[in-house]
Amino acid sequence: MIEKKQKPTLFDALFPIVILLCLLFLAVYFFGDDSSSGPNQIALMLCAGVASLIALKNGYKRDEIEEGITKGISLTLGAILILLAVGSLIGTWLLAGTVPTMIYFGLQILDPQYFYVSCSIICALVALCIGSSWTVAATIGVALMGVATGIDASGPMTAGAIISGAYFGDKLSPLSDTTNLAPAIAGTELFVHIKNMMWSTVPSFVITLIIFFYLGLNSATQASNTQIDQLLVSLESEFFIAWYLLLPLLLTLFLAIKKIPAFPAIGLGAIAGAVWAVLFQQDLIISYANDGLSTVEANIMVVWQVMYSGVSLDTGNKAIDRLLSGGGMGSMLNTIWLIISAMTFGSIMEKAGLLKRIVESLISVTNSAGSLISTTIVTAFGTNCIAADQYIAIVMPGRMFKDAYKQRGLAPENLSRALEDGGTVTSPLIPWNTCGAYMQSVLLINPLEYAVFCFFNWLSPIIGIICAFAGFKVRSLLVRTTEESEQTSSLATEIPLRNTDKG
Repeated sequence: MIEKKQKPTLFDALFPIVILLCLLFLAVYFFGDDSSSGPNQIALMLCAGVASLIALKNGYKRDEIEEGITKGISLTLGAILILLAVGSLIGTWLLAGTVPTMIYFGLQILDPQYFYVSCSIICALVALCIGSSWTVAATIGVALMGVATGIDASGPMTAGAIISGAYFGDKLSPLSDTTNLAPAIAGTELFVHIKNMMWSTVPSFVITLIIFFYLGLNSATQASNTQIDQLLVSLESEFFIAWYLLLPLLLTLFLAIKKIPAFPAIGLGAIAGAVWAVLFQQDLIISYANDGLSTVEANIMVVWQVMYSGVSLDTGNKAIDRLLSGGGMGSMLNTIWLIISAMTFGSIMEKAGLLKRIVESLISVTNSAGSLISTTIVTAFGTNCIAADQYIAIVMPGRMFKDAYKQRGLAPENLSRALEDGGTVTSPLIPWNTCGAYMQSVLLINPLEYAVFCFFNWLSPIIGIICAFAGFKVRSLLVRTTEESEQTSSLATEIPLRNTDKG
C-alpha cells in the first residue's frame, strides 16, 4: 500500500527559509567577511535538517529525501569540475607569467579614470563572443583585478564592473547555456528570446556604463605614475614578460568560441599555462623549487604543486606577493563545500514540494500580465536564494509558470525574458549560490562587498518589472500568431517567384 503524502502548508514552506535568513544574518554579524568560510555552510546544513523534518512529517521517507539530495548535488558536479580546473588554470597562469603579462600591459593601457567602464565593456564583449561569464571572470577578470590593485582602484567596484559586463554579454550570447535554457523551458525560439531580452538588457547596461563612467571620473583613489612605474619594474624583475605569454589565454578563448565545454577548455588552458611556465619562467621555477633537485625534477615538482596549491610568492614586496599569489585546486575546496551545503538545502526544499508550494501561493495572487511577469522575476530571484543554483532558478519557475502564461494569453518569450531577468543575472549576488561562490573564489572579493556595485545585475530585473507593469513590449499570443502567419504568407508568395526566376 502506497502511503499518501501530505501537501505542505505555506507555513511548512516558509519556516525553513525564515530560519535560514536568521542564521545567515547571525553568521554575518558574528563572522563578517569570513561567514562564507564555514558559518554559512553550517547554517545551510542546519536548515536542510529543518526541511528534512518537515518532509518526514508530511510523509516522505528518508530514502526519498536522500535521493533528492543526491540528485540535486549531482547537478552541480559540472560546476565543481570547472571550479577545480579554474583553480589549476589560475595557478599555472600565474607561474607562466600569463596573468602578470596581462596586468603589465593593462597598467600601461587602461586609464584609471575610465577603468571601471573599460572593465565592463571588455568583459561584455568577450562574454558575448564566448557565452560564458565564468570563463570571462577566470581569465580577463583575474587580470583586471590585478590591474585594479596596481592603480589603487576599488576591489569591490572592479568586481562589480567585471560581473556586470560578463553577465550582460553572457545574457545576450547565443552561445550561453542559460540563454539557450530559458527559451527551451518557456517554449520559444532562441533568437526571438534574445531579441525580446534587448528591451530590458540594453537599457540596464547603458545605465550601468554611465554610472561606472561617473564613478571613475570621481574616484579619489588613483595611483600616481610613480607607483605604477614601481609595480611595472617589480613585475619585470620577478617574471619574464612578453606578448606571447598571452597565448594560453587566446587558446582558452578560442576553445570557448568553438563551443568546447568549459571544463575541457579551461583544463587545456591550465595545461598550456604549465607548458608555458616550463618554457619561459625557468628562473622563477628554480627559485621556487626545493634545493638539491635537478632541473627536470624542479619543473615537474613546481608545476605539479602549483596546480593543486597555487602560487605563493615571497619576494619581500608585499604588493607583488598579494597580487600574484593564489590559485590551485585547493583554493576552491571551500567554495565546493559551500555549493554542496547550499544544494543539500535546496534539493530537500524542492523534493518535499516546499518550493512548489511557495510558487503556487504567488501565482494565486497575480491578477494581471504585469503582476505575473513581476512575480516570475521575483520567484526566480528567490529560487536563486533558496536553491542556490541559477539553472534551478530558471527551470523550476519556468515549469511552474508556463501554463499561467498560456492561460493569460501571453507569448512564451515574456516568460523566458523574466526567467533571465530574475534568474540568470541575480545569481552572482548571493554568497551561497553557485555563481556567487564561484565569483568570490576567482575574484577574491566577498559577494556582500561587490554586490552593491553589480549595477547591471540589479537594474535588469528592476527594468524588467517596470516594463511588465507599463505593458511595454509585453507580447500576447494573438499578436505573435498574427506575425507568424504574415511571415508564412509572405514566404509562400516569395517561393513561386523565385522558382519562376530560376526557370
